[in-house]
Amino acid sequence: QVQAVESGGGLVQPGGSLRLSCAASGSISSISAMGWYRQAPGKLRELVARIFSSGITNYADSVKGRFTISRDNANNSVYLQMNTLKPEDTAVYYCYLPAYDVWGQGTQVTVSS
Repeated sequence: QVQAVESGGGLVQPGGSLRLSCAASGSISSISAMGWYRQAPGKLRELVARIFSSGITNYADSVKGRFTISRDNANNSVYLQMNTLKPEDTAVYYCYLPAYDVWGQGTQVTVSS
């Protein structure tokens, strides 16, 4: 059974930074893509960023230039460096492994003064 566990959320002031981590574990043979999604209260879950094993990345327009996704293939981990955070970035952030259709439990990010 494959699992994904996130960490690194918290409360930060506007303009601040946070780094999220997600570690996948279990019967993993390979992970082609890893992604970060977020869901704000009353809104649908949306893609934030994803990264393929080739290193190709995709970002939502709202986070381009502020967020950076990276991965450590040896440790089946994916990271999301979030800079210049805005109040509208407040949401629960989820790690997703599409090859296994596995979601993490989510980590809360709150941007507020």
